[in-house]
Amino acid sequence: MAAKVILNPYAGRWTAEKRRGELESALSASGIEYNLEVTRGPHHGTQIAAQAVLDGFSPVIAAGGDGTISEIVNGLLQAAGEDPLPPLGIMPLGSANDLVVNLGLPVDLISAAQVIATGSVRLMDIGQVIHDGASVPRYFDNNSAMGLEPTVTLIQQRITWLHGVARYLVATLMGVLQKPHWNVHISWEGGKYRGPVSLVTVGNCPLTGGLFYMTPHADPFDSQLTFVYGYMPTRLQILRILPRTMKPGTGSYIEHPDIHEINSPWLKISCDSPTPLHADGEIQSSTARQIEYQTLPGRLPVILSSGK
Repeated sequence: MAAKVILNPYAGRWTAEKRRGELESALSASGIEYNLEVTRGPHHGTQIAAQAVLDGFSPVIAAGGDGTISEIVNGLLQAAGEDPLPPLGIMPLGSANDLVVNLGLPVDLISAAQVIATGSVRLMDIGQVIHDGASVPRYFDNNSAMGLEPTVTLIQQRITWLHGVARYLVATLMGVLQKPHWNVHISWEGGKYRGPVSLVTVGNCPLTGGLFYMTPHADPFDSQLTFVYGYMPTRLQILRILPRTMKPGTGSYIEHPDIHEINSPWLKISCDSPTPLHADGEIQSSTARQIEYQTLPGRLPVILSSGK
């Protein structure tokens, strides 16, 4: 069966459509037979991926960035139910390409196509989150969070005069100035916490936002979610620790005594006041109070470079 290629023309800050010829040349040069469909707007990738499962396409190839991949993963899981999924291939056309970096995949299209044609399939974990008011869960391949992280995402969406990393940094500073915090009850396998938090961030992979190692020891193949929670009572303390979120190893922010990194297959959060919530960068709610996470071990077959 031919591959289904799902192209998001708006990926990479609206540059993906201009690279369509390069994309198709790379696929053809690698001998991949494919059917290409272009998304027309938000969540259309989910619909196309779901239909691709029903039509028997294999593999399904995401041509876009992290948002495109997340939409497609949700479509695959929604359509397949408990059945096996077709393998996911990735042709990176995004601006950050976090999942590509996390999985050690190439960022150039010719090499990416060769991986899809000759690589090996490995079963990757997927995260699942559901909150009060949601009728169905949201799946995430990279990360999800409540608290400061999605607060910054909401602020960033309102900033139109800046782009890229500069916009995120300005939004982060504006979020810190608000000094938000939430009183929560968190429970996980083997533990619990009750008290204030500035953030709870849940990772299937370590890198997010192109720069930030919010869960630096997350592993998408260990059947666990890795989550970090912590509370910084002053703006100055938050600002001091922020640069350390960009360090994956020694000097990481999780070394701070008030920051805790934990592995668990599930996690429940109860908040005294509403919190925003995101999954793979997309806001799921601005008023969540009850949030439940779990991991789906080895649920997604993903095509990786041989030996990965």
